[in-house]
Amino acid sequence: MEEMNQVDVRVYEVGDTVKGQVTKVEDKQVLIDVEGSKLVGIIPISELSSLHIEKASDVLSVGDAVVAKVKKVEDEALILSKKAADAEQAWEVLEQKLANGETFDVVVKDIVKGGLVADVGVRAFIPASLVEKEFIEDFSDYKGRTLTVKVVELDREKNRVVLSHRAVVEEEEAAKKKGALQSIQVGQVLEGTVVRMTNFGVFVNIGEVDGLVHISQLAHTRVDHPSDVVKEGDVVKVKVLAIDEESGRVSLSVKAALPAPWDGIEQKIKEGDVLEGTVKRLAPFGAFVEVLPGVEGLVHISQISTKHIGTPHEVLKEGDVVKVKVLAVNEQEKRLSLSIRELLEEDVEEDYREYTTSTETTTGFQIGEVIGDQLKKLK
Repeated sequence: MEEMNQVDVRVYEVGDTVKGQVTKVEDKQVLIDVEGSKLVGIIPISELSSLHIEKASDVLSVGDAVVAKVKKVEDEALILSKKAADAEQAWEVLEQKLANGETFDVVVKDIVKGGLVADVGVRAFIPASLVEKEFIEDFSDYKGRTLTVKVVELDREKNRVVLSHRAVVEEEEAAKKKGALQSIQVGQVLEGTVVRMTNFGVFVNIGEVDGLVHISQLAHTRVDHPSDVVKEGDVVKVKVLAIDEESGRVSLSVKAALPAPWDGIEQKIKEGDVLEGTVKRLAPFGAFVEVLPGVEGLVHISQISTKHIGTPHEVLKEGDVVKVKVLAVNEQEKRLSLSIRELLEEDVEEDYREYTTSTETTTGFQIGEVIGDQLKKLK
C-alpha cells in the first residue's frame, strides 16, 4: 500500500499546471490540497486574480475546485498562481471569440479613469466610448452590472484586452432595423413620431426605423421651414415612398398621407361663390390665385379688370390678397375658373343703383317743395 502511494505522488516543477481543492481561506492567501502531491499548495492573494482584491474570500471559498500554475517549489509547499492559469486559458478563449465575433457577458468589477474594468481571466478594459452609444457622464452605477460585450482588440504581448458593449448594442439595433425594413412596404400609410428637425426636412420614427420626410413632402402648400408645420414629438401619419435596405434609408411623405386638396372640391366650392385668395403666380394670360391650401384657380387676363390691360402685372403682383368670383369648378380636371372683373362690375352697378335711387328721391322731394312754395306766393 505504501509503495502504491509513492507511485501516485508527483513531483511538480515551475510552470506545471495543477488541480486541487481549497482547504482553507485566509485573509492574504488560500491553501490548496493539490492532486498527486503531498506538498501544500499556497496561492498568495496577489496570484488569485488579474484584478486588485482586498480579501482572498472575495475569490475562493473552502471546497472550491482550483486550477493553478506552479510559480515556485519549496520544501513543504507549492507556491501557485490561479491568475496565471486563468490567463493562459483566457487568451485561447478570447482569441477564439474575437475570430468568431462572439458576444458574451462580463461583470463590471471596477470603474477607472476612461472606462470600466472586467475580469475575463485577464484584466479587460471597456473604454468609455465603447460602453454605450450615447455619452455617459457618470459610470458609478455600472459597478457590479453585467454587460454583454464583444472583443475588439487583443494584444497578448502587452497583456491588452479591449471589449465593447456599444458594438453589441449597435448590432442589435441594426438587426432590428433590418427586420423593420423588411416588414414595411412602399405605399403603406403608418403613424410615426417626429424625432428630429433639420432645414431640409424632419425625421419620423416608425418603430425601429427613422425615415426622412423631405420639406417638399410636409404639406400640399409651400413650406419655408419644417417648424412652420410640425415640431418634435408630434405624431403624424406618413406614407412610405421608398425603401433602401442596403443603406437603411426610408423616404416618407406627410403630404401623400393627407387628403388631396382637390378631393371633394365641388362640394366645397360652388359656381357663383365669392372667395378670398392670394395671387401665387402671374402669367401673360392671367393670374393664378390660391383660394384653399393647395387649390389654385385661374383668373384669365380678360377677367382681371374692367379696363383693357396688356398684362396682369399692370394690375396685380404676387402676394396680393384679392376677392374672386367662381365661374366654373371641375374636380376631375382640377380646374377652377375665377373672375375679379365680375365683382368689380357688380360693385359699380350696386353703387350706381344706390346713387340714382337716392338722387331721384331727394330731387323729387326738393322740387315738390319748391313748386308748393311758389303757388302759395301767387295766391
